[in-house]
Amino acid sequence: MNILVINGPNLNMLGIREPDIYGKETYGTLINKIEDYAESKGVAVKCYQSNHEGDLVDNIQFAYGVFDGIVINPGAYTHTSIALLDALKAVGIPTVEVHISDVSSREDFRQISYIRQACFKTITGKGTDGYLEAIDALIEKVNK
Repeated sequence: MNILVINGPNLNMLGIREPDIYGKETYGTLINKIEDYAESKGVAVKCYQSNHEGDLVDNIQFAYGVFDGIVINPGAYTHTSIALLDALKAVGIPTVEVHISDVSSREDFRQISYIRQACFKTITGKGTDGYLEAIDALIEKVNK
């Protein structure tokens, strides 16, 4: 099984950006955590991060025929990007939306997720462990 993990804008600033909301774990630590967990589950994983919407769309499109599942934390693009929604719908790959913070308890604009329509599951407020839960959800979905 091959999983693509996509992180949107400012995720590369983990540990620096608002640690009271996102924690002190760095992006590098997050990637190591994801890779180690995937390996323990016998899953191949590729992690990608960009601050540019078009790059994220390109990677979603690239995933077609290559990856069995996508874990995506689109960051602020969650609330603004119809392009990411359209890309996910186009490829039809099982996708889990992840947010480190509990977006339901944050600002009003964070209550809207455009990409949720293309995801079979959303995980919020579980810190970076949400990514691991997303991997488990994809394994279960793909192996059904």
